[in-house]
Amino acid sequence: MTLLQHLQVIPDPRLERTRRHELQSILAIALCATIAGADNWVEVAEFGELHHDWFIRFVPLPSGIASHDTFARVFRLLDAKQLELACQQWLAQVAGRVYGTVAIDGKSVRGSSKGEARRPLHMVSAWAADMGLLLGQCKVDGKSNEITAIPELLRLLHLKGCIVTIDAIGCQKSIAQQLHEHGAAYVLSLKGNQRHMHAVVQKHFEVQASQEPPDENTYTERSSGHGRQELRSYRLSPVPEALQRAAVHWPGLASVVQVTRQRQQTGGEASEEVSYYLSSLPVHTPARVLAHSIRSHWAVENQLHWSLDVAMREDAAQSYKDQGPHNQTLLRRMALQLLKSDTSVKVGVQAKRKRAGWDVGYLAHVLGIRV
Repeated sequence: MTLLQHLQVIPDPRLERTRRHELQSILAIALCATIAGADNWVEVAEFGELHHDWFIRFVPLPSGIASHDTFARVFRLLDAKQLELACQQWLAQVAGRVYGTVAIDGKSVRGSSKGEARRPLHMVSAWAADMGLLLGQCKVDGKSNEITAIPELLRLLHLKGCIVTIDAIGCQKSIAQQLHEHGAAYVLSLKGNQRHMHAVVQKHFEVQASQEPPDENTYTERSSGHGRQELRSYRLSPVPEALQRAAVHWPGLASVVQVTRQRQQTGGEASEEVSYYLSSLPVHTPARVLAHSIRSHWAVENQLHWSLDVAMREDAAQSYKDQGPHNQTLLRRMALQLLKSDTSVKVGVQAKRKRAGWDVGYLAHVLGIRV
């Protein structure tokens, strides 16, 4: 099924007597216009008007193209959970069997806030770094934080055999248990929110520093760019004795990891940063495997969040009311995934958006439809 077919099953929130435009056409036009570069409802309506003869080939338009006010009103009323479910079902179909590293991280939609009265919408996303695919997303409740949203997102995903990386806020016993039960390995960033464990692991590696570590438990890599050189050293060790009792409450916990990052700015100062992780990967796992997963966690920032901000102009989008911010955020993520999945042209997402606006044939190709 194409994404447009998945969207057809979403129930219309409007009273039947107030409907002049079919929900199917409103959703299709909004998605197509977002892919093609529209960043607000005025631009969406304009795109629809200019391509009326193309849209009428595959969506019902008995009353023509809806006004920008109608688009805004419908997306304010539309049940975001229904749109999220349709999106999730489509993403699961696209992804198939998930493999490699899956990075889970959150992002605030800055344009959805309004002073101190309204906090910005915050979304937690799962990004398959080795596949370049968005697997799913979940809204963080306004009165909560990512700790409650991550388990809800994990329930939607099939991650057996994957390595899941989560920042320090997800370093929780319940999340480790959930991943272990689902057959996924985990690499959880360990910081001050787990103060005792962090102190013990830090002391453990400090003691080991004077000893010669086995070759198979260490890995070093270098990189350069953006005016700096970086040396990263990874050390993998069994769970320290001082944590054996606490480790019982962390299902699957099998190893601890230290990462030392030494950076040298060109013509500038040197700096060093040391990070620690809890992992369910066995201690005999090559440290380079851990290195790949830890480095891959940044893919959710570089490939998803950065693209949403720069290519999809998410933080500049002004939307505050009702379900509107959540629905528009989902719409942008669907459009971004469609554009990233297309490999027929070797250009970036911004250029693909322009191409889709210039050439409806390419837009149809991105959508996977024949018109």
